[in-house]
Amino acid sequence: MPDNTEMLVIGLVSVSDRASAGVYRDEGIPALEDWFGRAIAAPAWRTEKRLIPDEAPAIEAALIELVDRAGCHLVLTTGGTGPALRDVTPEATLAVADKPMPGFGEQMRRISLEFVPTAILSRQVAVIRYRRTGGAGASGSLIINLPGQPKSIRETLEGLKDKEGKQIVPGIFAAVPYCIDLIGGPYIETREEVIKAFRPKSAIRAKKDPQP
Repeated sequence: MPDNTEMLVIGLVSVSDRASAGVYRDEGIPALEDWFGRAIAAPAWRTEKRLIPDEAPAIEAALIELVDRAGCHLVLTTGGTGPALRDVTPEATLAVADKPMPGFGEQMRRISLEFVPTAILSRQVAVIRYRRTGGAGASGSLIINLPGQPKSIRETLEGLKDKEGKQIVPGIFAAVPYCIDLIGGPYIETREEVIKAFRPKSAIRAKKDPQP
C-alpha cells in the first residue's frame, strides 16, 4: 500500500551535450524544480539531479543509478527525444525498462500538437523500472521523457486550459500520482490550481495539510 509519510524522491536528468559541457546553462532541471514547488502539496519531496551528454550508456547508467540506488519514485528526463542522430534518450530509457507505458508518450504528443505540427517528430516514452534492491516486491519507479524547453515542460505536465481555467486537454501529471501508488510509492497530493491528480474514488484518501 502507498505510504503517505514517505518522502517523495524525484530524479531529474537533463540530457544535453552542450549543457553538460558547460557551453550553456541547463534550463530543464530548474524549470522542473520550480514546477514541482508549485504543484506538489504533499508529501515532502527532494530531487536527485544529473546533467549528462547525449550518450546512451551514460543515460542508461544514470537511470539505473537513480532507481536502483538513489531510490527515486519518479524520474523525469529532458532532451534527446527528436530524430537527430544523437537523440537517444528514448532508446536508453527503453533499455532499462521492465514495462512500457505508451499512454504517456501519446498524450505528450497530443498536447504538443496543439502548438506545433512538428510535435509528431517527438519520440518521448515512459516506462516502469522495478528496483533491483530491496528483495521481492520491491517498489518501482516511473521514468518519463519530457521535452527540453521550460514552456513545453509546463504544458506537457499541466495540459491545456481555457481562459477560465477549465481543462481542455489533460496534462500527463494528472495520472502520475495514481501510477506511483500502484508501483508502491508515496501518496502524492497536488495543488489543484496547478494540476488536479486523478484517482479512482476507491483510491482517494483524506487530504493532508499542504506543505508550506
